[in-house]
Amino acid sequence: MSSVETVSATQGSPFWNFSLGYYRGAGVSEACLELQDRCGVDVNVMLFLLWMASQKRVLTADQVKRLADKVRPWQTDVIGPIRALRRMLKSDAPLLDKGSAELFRTRIKAVELESERLQQEAMYGLVESLKTESVTSVAAAAQANIAAYENAVGRPFTKAAVDTMIAALPA
Repeated sequence: MSSVETVSATQGSPFWNFSLGYYRGAGVSEACLELQDRCGVDVNVMLFLLWMASQKRVLTADQVKRLADKVRPWQTDVIGPIRALRRMLKSDAPLLDKGSAELFRTRIKAVELESERLQQEAMYGLVESLKTESVTSVAAAAQANIAAYENAVGRPFTKAAVDTMIAALPA
């Protein structure tokens, strides 16, 4: 855990703390990147839906769509440009030598992580306003929440990535 994650973990909501632990699960980070880069998934929304599923809570398709719509401007206008800069610096840093570029990239990565945490904290603040249905199975809740998100995004998600993410949830 980096120093940024350590500080953030001590300040974070139960959702943020779930995300930090869950993201380290076998294959989870790769599945998240697959869904983000190939399917247009906001990983924070996916993590939120899986966190809710870990509590055996299912959101309606309408609630998932409203949640995705509500956070999209932050994801598009804040996190997206920061991520693009971090990725660009990984392979091509105009003007800077490799060492300086990597130090700068590390700082950008910390800002990106903090922007992710802020989005998750804002999403956590919405929990009380959400009407959820309780189900008996974490896996069933995860499948229902992901199906609702897939419908909201309007394109299919990579099945193998979804399966990996559901399998990584605590039972």
